[in-house]
Amino acid sequence: MTIQPDQLRIGLIGVGNMGSFYARELTAGTIPRAVLAAVCDEDPARLAPWTGVTQYSSAEALLNHPTLDAVLIATPHYAHTTLGIAALDKGLHVLVDKPISVHKADAVRLLAAHRNPQQIFAAMFNQRTDGYFLKIKELVDAGSLGELRRVNWIITNWFRTDAYYASGGWRATWAGEGGGVLLNQCPHQLDMLCWLTGTPERVDAHCQFGRYHDIEVEDDVTAYLEYANGATGVFITSTGEAPGTNRLELIGEGGKVVLEADTLHFYRNQTPMSAFSRTTTESFAAPEVSVETYDGLNHGEQHVGVLKNFVAAILDGAPLIAPAAEGLASVELANAMLLSAFERRPVELPIDADAYAKCLQQRIAASTHRKKTAAPSGPSDMKGSF
Repeated sequence: MTIQPDQLRIGLIGVGNMGSFYARELTAGTIPRAVLAAVCDEDPARLAPWTGVTQYSSAEALLNHPTLDAVLIATPHYAHTTLGIAALDKGLHVLVDKPISVHKADAVRLLAAHRNPQQIFAAMFNQRTDGYFLKIKELVDAGSLGELRRVNWIITNWFRTDAYYASGGWRATWAGEGGGVLLNQCPHQLDMLCWLTGTPERVDAHCQFGRYHDIEVEDDVTAYLEYANGATGVFITSTGEAPGTNRLELIGEGGKVVLEADTLHFYRNQTPMSAFSRTTTESFAAPEVSVETYDGLNHGEQHVGVLKNFVAAILDGAPLIAPAAEGLASVELANAMLLSAFERRPVELPIDADAYAKCLQQRIAASTHRKKTAAPSGPSDMKGSF
């Protein structure tokens, strides 16, 4: 393989579902000015398709590859921390898949290893390229929605089968994944929630563990959120409902945003609702509303867009779509929800990182679940990332 002088040489650690996708995009030339220079996986069969690319059986060996500029980490979750730290210590630019770590204490350790501002450190939060979420972000940042009053998100279209959970021994275990739907599928939505509304200050979550599948981690979650300004929210997710729902509502003084089925509606109050309530003399009146509808915005370039941005940040100094540091919020929110469910009480944020890590270790030590595994069949599902 011939590498041009102006190409960014990327090493890929992990060639599973998502790693294979990244390898295909990089070798196909989809990411301008980037080349896949090396791949690593413990399973030789996963390396076999990538002829012409330097192959390693260990991450340590790949990180010692003499000419790498950057690494993309697409491994099971716990390794995101250890491999991210090792890569940063080598002076490499790093892009880590979500979540950046399993728990807050590890995330803090990982982020602390990013000491050189010249090193680019990014997270794979591909939903930040989605045109619908970008429009909502635009409305929020412009003040069109006004002060937040309520958020409701039902995101239950993450349906997963028993075969999915059996396809990897690490999946849906406390020791291998550190959680279920909150740590695997919903980091995307938890990141969006924090990106759009800020982080809540209190969480009261009810998680059901193995409700729909023979797993020990959560596959059904209903969480009540409280924000510093008094706004409240409900976040519902599951991998066991079909057909599922994906509906987001943000309600503020200036109106209401509703996103569902690739259509975004903004119901704009002509007068902020509290001001109208205080000043009207009518008993049953409501503010006049105009409706703005946005469809056909497209979902952006997703993972490819984040990869392109990572390259542009390194080579051109472009601002990152998803700096790794911003991945801490979604990790902490997932941890808070699980801690609330473990202890059956509301949890204040920020959480005690070391206390949560200890709680998770206790779950791992007490686990008696025997994971069933089987080779997957059929096409992999890009939605799940892992």
